[in-house]
Amino acid sequence: MFINRRLSVSMRERKKLGFSLSIKSVTETGAFAGYASVFGVIDNQQDVMMRGAFSHTLKGRVQDIKLLWQHQQDEPIGVFTQIAEDERGLYVEGKLLMEIQRAREAHALLTAGAISGLSIGYSPIRYRIDEVTGVRKLAEVELWEISLVTFPANEAAQVTVVKQLQQGGQLVALAEALDRAIGVLRL
Repeated sequence: MFINRRLSVSMRERKKLGFSLSIKSVTETGAFAGYASVFGVIDNQQDVMMRGAFSHTLKGRVQDIKLLWQHQQDEPIGVFTQIAEDERGLYVEGKLLMEIQRAREAHALLTAGAISGLSIGYSPIRYRIDEVTGVRKLAEVELWEISLVTFPANEAAQVTVVKQLQQGGQLVALAEALDRAIGVLRL
């Protein structure tokens, strides 16, 4: 049985959950792409996102989802140009706003591999808790923000692919395949 929580925005529980960031490209202009959430992965808070968990949010609020630095509401560092669910998880494309000092710092840390994760801020709407394992299976959440973070809740949340511009504008891959990097529990 799923629990259905419909509370006012100010009363909602808000959680942060880290997932692997698979950056398909980070360019000098700050553009990037990857996964902010991967379905079926149990995090260290005993939460797991189920397929479809973001569908309600994505129908009407995509433009409201903020790109933050380390979950700091006073530190937006960019914008999302695309957010969509696919069979794997929550796919995002975004752009760091290079006019902002913190975004330039985030860009430098990303391309150097010094930070390596994404974490989502959300309110749980529909979920059930497995009585045996205690794992909360989230069937629907309201997504508020996605942050670049140093230490995501999911210990396997690592940047696995980073690309940068070289002379002539060619993109060069520095690492490969999120699929090979995730060795975590799956439902």
